[in-house]
Amino acid sequence: MPGNASTAKLLGYAGLIPFLTFSIGCWLPLPYVTDPLHVLIAYAAIILSFMGAIHWGAAMSSSGSKRSQYLVVSVIPALAAWISLLTPAIAALMILLFGFIALFLYDRAVQRSQAFPAWYIPMRKNLTIVVAFCLASALLSVLWS
Repeated sequence: MPGNASTAKLLGYAGLIPFLTFSIGCWLPLPYVTDPLHVLIAYAAIILSFMGAIHWGAAMSSSGSKRSQYLVVSVIPALAAWISLLTPAIAALMILLFGFIALFLYDRAVQRSQAFPAWYIPMRKNLTIVVAFCLASALLSVLWS
């Protein structure tokens, strides 16, 4: 449905606003935000968990032989996100950066078997590029401080 795709795209791209804002905040002061790095890490962890949940939903609606594999893979992003919240900032950013890139590569690999809509992978590519840039920028700010 075109309306659903438009809504999903709008929400997906709007979800970049905190990534962009708080990664900039790692370099420049933000009003009313005392710790943009940890806000960014927490937000990224939540979003990575959400992205894994997409695979849970797809697996629940499938009946194929790979359903168990899809369910197992769907919880890995949440576990990685949780671990990122328990580690120092440098490790957290590396875990999250790897997690978003790895999940995108997995999405591409299973796009047909998961029956993702045609617009999903191009959108995920764009979102992942921006998210990776934001996390890498934040990582550089920590390494250079």
